[in-house]
Amino acid sequence: MKQGFTLCAVLLFCHLGWSQDNIVKGKLLAEESSPLSYANIVLYQLADSVISKVEVSDDQGQFAFHSVPDGSYYLEASFMGYEDLVINDIELSDGQEKDLGNQRLSTESLDLETAVVSAQRSLVEIKPDRMVFNVQGTINSSGENAIELLRKAPGVLVDNNNNISVLSRSGVLVYVDGKRLPLGGEDLSNYLQNLTAEQIDRIDIITNPGAKYEAEGNAGIIDIRLKKDENFGANGSVSGNYSQGTYARGNLNASGNYRNQSFNVFGNAGMYDQTGFFNMKFNSLQNGLNLIQNFRNKNIADGINFRLGTDWFVGKNHTIGFLVSNRNYNGINRSTDRISIAPSSAALQIDSLLSASNFGENNRDQNTYNINYTFNKDHQTLNVDLDYGRFRNTSERFQPNEYYDASGTTLLSSRTNTFDTPQDIDIYTAKIDYETKLGDLKLGMGGKLSKVSTDNTFLFYDLVDQIELLNNYRSNHFVYDESVYAGYLSLNGQLTDKLSFTTGLRAEQTDATGDLQAFLEELQEPPVEFKYLQWFPSAGLTYQVTAKHVLALNYSRRINRPDYNVLNPFNNKQSELSFEKGNPFLQPEIVNNIELGYTLAYRYNFKLAYSYTTDQITRLIAPSEEDPRASFITWENLATQKVYSANVSAPVQMTKWWNAYMNLNGSYINNQADYGGEATVDVQVWNYNIYQQHTFDLFKGLKGEVSGWFAGPGVWGGVFRYDVQWSLNLGLQKKFLDEKLNIKLSLQDIFYESGWSGVSEFNGLISAGAGRWDSRRVALSASYNFGNQKVKSRKRKSGLEEERNRVEQE
Repeated sequence: MKQGFTLCAVLLFCHLGWSQDNIVKGKLLAEESSPLSYANIVLYQLADSVISKVEVSDDQGQFAFHSVPDGSYYLEASFMGYEDLVINDIELSDGQEKDLGNQRLSTESLDLETAVVSAQRSLVEIKPDRMVFNVQGTINSSGENAIELLRKAPGVLVDNNNNISVLSRSGVLVYVDGKRLPLGGEDLSNYLQNLTAEQIDRIDIITNPGAKYEAEGNAGIIDIRLKKDENFGANGSVSGNYSQGTYARGNLNASGNYRNQSFNVFGNAGMYDQTGFFNMKFNSLQNGLNLIQNFRNKNIADGINFRLGTDWFVGKNHTIGFLVSNRNYNGINRSTDRISIAPSSAALQIDSLLSASNFGENNRDQNTYNINYTFNKDHQTLNVDLDYGRFRNTSERFQPNEYYDASGTTLLSSRTNTFDTPQDIDIYTAKIDYETKLGDLKLGMGGKLSKVSTDNTFLFYDLVDQIELLNNYRSNHFVYDESVYAGYLSLNGQLTDKLSFTTGLRAEQTDATGDLQAFLEELQEPPVEFKYLQWFPSAGLTYQVTAKHVLALNYSRRINRPDYNVLNPFNNKQSELSFEKGNPFLQPEIVNNIELGYTLAYRYNFKLAYSYTTDQITRLIAPSEEDPRASFITWENLATQKVYSANVSAPVQMTKWWNAYMNLNGSYINNQADYGGEATVDVQVWNYNIYQQHTFDLFKGLKGEVSGWFAGPGVWGGVFRYDVQWSLNLGLQKKFLDEKLNIKLSLQDIFYESGWSGVSEFNGLISAGAGRWDSRRVALSASYNFGNQKVKSRKRKSGLEEERNRVEQE
């Protein structure tokens, strides 16, 4: 099974041929006429600037694109330390072989901070400060959501509760379009599950952010970039997707823009309708009892979303823009939780059964507003952003708990509860960033003010004779306010021709208050306050050993603050014997990260990393002190966590018609904590995961794809040791109507092996469990591009912009 990805790729496609249509070839030279080897060459479709093919020049600087369909194209070639080369108006038809001859690239000042150091841009780009996962580079993204895409992203791991880690480090900060999402826990998971792959352009994975970025997020930042069209004239696209697993899901999306020399107006809108399930089973030993839990959940949801923005180009150096977005979600959740109770010495002698049914209605309305200003002139840039986010969530649940005898036919007792849990979140931010040249160096400085207010009401009702009676003992009102005042300085530049550096220092003052307002005076506790100033240094060195070998060493100190989801101590019940609650006394966790990277031939990336975390916030399963039959999930601070990790990322061209991408990540994790008695954590575990994608040029423009991931045993949270998981996906893609219509068909998780299983042992509770969801699916998607898509505006180097402007004027 472990060798299934490559083996299936070979067996499935080795018999298929490929058709040779048009050929584009040439040779890249430096100004002194020496060949430029391992340069990136990208062939774009002229109509919509979509990547057609990617190649790398060989040792003699030569390159060739084979099997290029008839059409109009332009070519871009790039090499670190040289101006980009653009060749326009490449017309191909009737099996033509077009020789572009010798092409020379002009030298420029070396800027390792912004240089792209990997080819294979169609799927993954390796940059000095981030890894870019291009969603549209994989056929098998069709019909998926953001959570499912993150499972495929290099170095990213998503656990059974949809918690995200990078390079085996937890505490990831999630951004959308460069803006932090003020969500965590289940709210973040729900948001990402309702963000479709068709709306996403790429995912940036920043494992060691510099001083410019806020210090929150131990494992760094995942920035999900949504599609935004910047083509000149009027342009647009429509897309739709339908997928079928156990249940169906589908979505429709439309986007468009109009751009001229004075402004760009852009927007998109979408709607979705989906049904899914999640089932899990646990066998637990605690307090002399054996409990077998079967949980089944079905969720039906629909929603709409839109984004509308504009950029005004005020002269050559000023841009003013605004952006407004809305996401609406309406969901119905039905679940059953059935628990059999028996003595641990005789697990088959069932004493009683608990059956808890849940029916819930959830509504989420999320609005964000942004005003921004950019100034750019003579190596000076100034960016100002003002943001406001308004999140309104409501949830109502009905939950009867019924106890039966061992046969399950005689009702012993019952208790019915209802829950009303509205939640309001408001987030305000103001940010300014300034960069300028300081001699041969680049100086950066800026600041950020942010305020997050969350208002959580938890109303617990006992249903007696069909009348809801408020239970003041179990109800509460939790208000959490957090203000962060930040400022930073950064300095980047060249020490020698081969050695460059980045350094920065960020200071953040945090003022936060968690106020739990009980409904009974005897339960009232004083507010929990956090006031502290923290300093976050970062530094990096990049050494270009030769033209093909680059070394990079980076260090940063970061923080992960507990949010409202893990601080609120109310009991969120799945049943009377299974619930979760927060911990208002959690402390922020501090991590020191260091990474050593090596890039070979601008294609192959190797990284070693070490992180040391104090007060690691982790998820634990523990027995309840109130009921010997009950268990709950909570959050605690580990004393320390050490993570050693290694990552390899490699695009490989097997043949002219077979391209592959492979990513391998391995780690060693050591979790330590002692809460007294049996409540100790002493876990050491090795873990590895692999992602592969194989893309094949078949015949008559048809493309095939085999992709999959494999995750070896590891640990989630503090003590849950999980077993092997893997998934294999197949896909086909064909374009029609001058490549404006794109059709994709994919089969996902065809062997249905992406489910999880594992064991947790903590504080006298041993719990073994497994879970599955609706991951095996067949998906069909279609997208159509229309409009005047001739020249796409990009933020690139001045030489490239001048060449584009010249061609446009001619």
